[in-house]
Amino acid sequence: MPSAIEQAHRAFKDAGLTVLAVNLGEDRGTVAAWVRANKVTSTVLLDPAGAAQRAYRVTATPTVVLVGRDGRLVGRAHGNRPWMGDTGRRLFEALLAK
Repeated sequence: MPSAIEQAHRAFKDAGLTVLAVNLGEDRGTVAAWVRANKVTSTVLLDPAGAAQRAYRVTATPTVVLVGRDGRLVGRAHGNRPWMGDTGRRLFEALLAK
């Protein structure tokens, strides 16, 4: 079963949700194999030098950073969350409302 954030990507991508998964420090081949094996459809970026990790103050994985349409930080969460539960769905629906 896909991760909760991958499920959210699949459910809300047509409504405008963009999921950018950032891998911290693994090589391209390792990440590519993991993406294929887990059938990940969201965009996965590599951060070998830790620039994104520093910019978004990532101290644990997984970390989810929510950025609004205007580019401002809306929220952040550390650890796994039930993004596809009622509360998570309502949050995405509210953030994606036009």
